[in-house]
Amino acid sequence: MTPAMGATSEVGALQTVLLHRPGNELRRLTPRNNDQLLFDGVPWVDRAQEEHDAFAEALTGRGVEVLYLDRLLAEILSFPSARAELIGAAVDDPRLGASLQRAATRHLAWLGPEELAATLIGGLAHDELRGGRGLAYEVMDRSDFVVPPLPNLLFTRDSSVWIGDEVAVTSLAMPARHRESTITAAVYTHHPRFAGVEQLYGAGLEHLEGGDVLLLEPGVLAVGVGERTTPGGAERLARRLFARGLAHTVLVVPIAQQRATMHLDTIATMVDADALVMYPAVADSLQAWTVTAPDGVADDADPVELSVTGPRPFVEAAAAAMGIDKLRVIDTGLDPVTAEREQWDDGNNTLALAPRLTVAYERNTVTNAALEAAGIEVVRIAGSELGSGRGGPRCMSCPVARTAL
Repeated sequence: MTPAMGATSEVGALQTVLLHRPGNELRRLTPRNNDQLLFDGVPWVDRAQEEHDAFAEALTGRGVEVLYLDRLLAEILSFPSARAELIGAAVDDPRLGASLQRAATRHLAWLGPEELAATLIGGLAHDELRGGRGLAYEVMDRSDFVVPPLPNLLFTRDSSVWIGDEVAVTSLAMPARHRESTITAAVYTHHPRFAGVEQLYGAGLEHLEGGDVLLLEPGVLAVGVGERTTPGGAERLARRLFARGLAHTVLVVPIAQQRATMHLDTIATMVDADALVMYPAVADSLQAWTVTAPDGVADDADPVELSVTGPRPFVEAAAAAMGIDKLRVIDTGLDPVTAEREQWDDGNNTLALAPRLTVAYERNTVTNAALEAAGIEVVRIAGSELGSGRGGPRCMSCPVARTAL
């Protein structure tokens, strides 16, 4: 039986998850373009695929159903409406000009579903385009992309997040990632697996990324605002959640606007119903604004003002919203240098499979030891190549179904 879709916490038993196995899009990375495509290096792709396969096997070995985004994409590309939508999005680029847009559209329209899915993800270079023409085509370098690759599609958490039985397709901040939301939205819209699912958010709205959204418990969310998610995005999400009865409290948590802390889940993730692992450098300084709704808020256009209080320490605000005495913070006991290294290596970016059971990169040995000392079982996976895009097990996974706590 297919599990009912939806999630109300970070730690309910994981039943179904959406992943993307890295492919040719990573082979497009070079020292010339990796910064623009948001990678900190040029990964060894074969090893990255081996590491991702081992990650998926760790999940399936624990009874988790794994869905692959590229396969779902190929399946919907047999539908004319989905093909037209995604081809149009791929060529909607002011760099191209009308002539090159027409040529690229013809090229993509000729491809079968599997090859089109691979091209939409892996990109289309100048010298791969059949029948290229136009001024933009002539002045392009042979290695330039007509359709850029999407190496960050690996991080499926960012482009969608399930809250209750609805899915928020997010609005990604960085230009290199905009088409990820288009692809994810199309899969949720057109694939029979997701028939009838309501989409809570959309790519054309204020910037909001899934890595900034933590489901602390049913009805209580934390949303980080910083480099990727704006306060406006957090407010619109809160209004929609309140209007649909999916939450009663949203904690808005400002985080440093820098690469090392691009999302809230790079510094804190839940590992039990009342516990999280957190980067020690921010454990005492992280603040939160508590947002609630008066009775009668209808939707995100409702003029009724939301109630905003704070700030107060995040762990205190979270405990109060969750109705518990204290939210436990796993004390990693790290010295400042080790803490900074393991945070950079996604030591705090863990994926809970169930309460007190989490997946983490094996290289963060001190953090993992601290988790185990606190009673958390750690499933270790390799990530020397996967981590070159700055993301850990949570970043690489979008839970589609979790059991209720």
